[in-house]
Amino acid sequence: MNARPSLLALLAATVAVPALAEEVNVYSLRQPELVQPLFDRFTEETGIAVNVAFVEKGMVERLVSEGDRSPADLVMTVDIARLAQVVEAGVTQPVDSEVLTANIPAEFRDPGKQWFGLTTRARIVYASKERVADGEVTTYEGLADPKWKGRICTRPGTHDYNLGLAAAMIGHHGADYTRTWLEGLKANLAKKPEGNDRGQVKSIWAGECDISLGNTYYMGEMLSDPEQVEWANSVRIVFPTFEGAGTHMNVSGVALTKAAPNKDAALKLMEFLSSDEAQKIYAETNHEFPVKPGVARSALVESWGAFTPDTLNLMDVAKHRPEALKLMEEVNFDG
Repeated sequence: MNARPSLLALLAATVAVPALAEEVNVYSLRQPELVQPLFDRFTEETGIAVNVAFVEKGMVERLVSEGDRSPADLVMTVDIARLAQVVEAGVTQPVDSEVLTANIPAEFRDPGKQWFGLTTRARIVYASKERVADGEVTTYEGLADPKWKGRICTRPGTHDYNLGLAAAMIGHHGADYTRTWLEGLKANLAKKPEGNDRGQVKSIWAGECDISLGNTYYMGEMLSDPEQVEWANSVRIVFPTFEGAGTHMNVSGVALTKAAPNKDAALKLMEFLSSDEAQKIYAETNHEFPVKPGVARSALVESWGAFTPDTLNLMDVAKHRPEALKLMEEVNFDG
């Protein structure tokens, strides 16, 4: 007689326990405020929660250490070299998705399906409006011309962004040419390489140099900061090209981890990030270029002008990165 009430009580208790909500765990090199608008919209549309851990350094080492116990489903990072490092460490898995293949052009995704680009950025020149004439900067190769002696600022040459540019130079011209180019570029520096891309624009504003290397999106970030608007307004964006080629490009991207405890939900997030809606949010929030064809650039980014992207395969750029680092050290670029 007591068994029936106990069974009913058990069933009632079981029904009363809510189903566990789906979630996706992301290790991100991008600052949380840059990606949170995307995740908020995804959660709003799907009910899937997104948990973000900002991992500025040691992401690959952390994933390797965690192994199969890693809670991370996705890795979001910037620069083709960092994407390649995550793949080479064996902590990602290939993704078969018709949605991702349709939305992301082949040049912005891994042939092995291990990573997928989400936005692109150009490595450009910030030039003083007062001291540099329109058309005076044309090519990356020309930055080694002695006419720029004492007029160039840049962050350290060993930073990923500059290593990517040097790696692309190797891809176009070979190591010997690139070594000579780096020596010429170093000879033209106004000061020791230090700081970040925005710091170089501040130096132009302060009259310490006339041109600097930087990523396009930093213009948007400076214009959004009351303390840095004056720096931004002192320069114009110039899109140099490699001789006979285009402007150096790089990507931010995403990869599915090998451990991925929430694989299905993670794939939904990856596909969402490649959608028109997400591409628009991502590009406008970060002042970058969408990877999906047909998605409009923000009005601000569009105002920077048209340019011809370099077509050098990004995996070739990643392949030359170790040699680029070796050359930077050989010429003591940061010394």
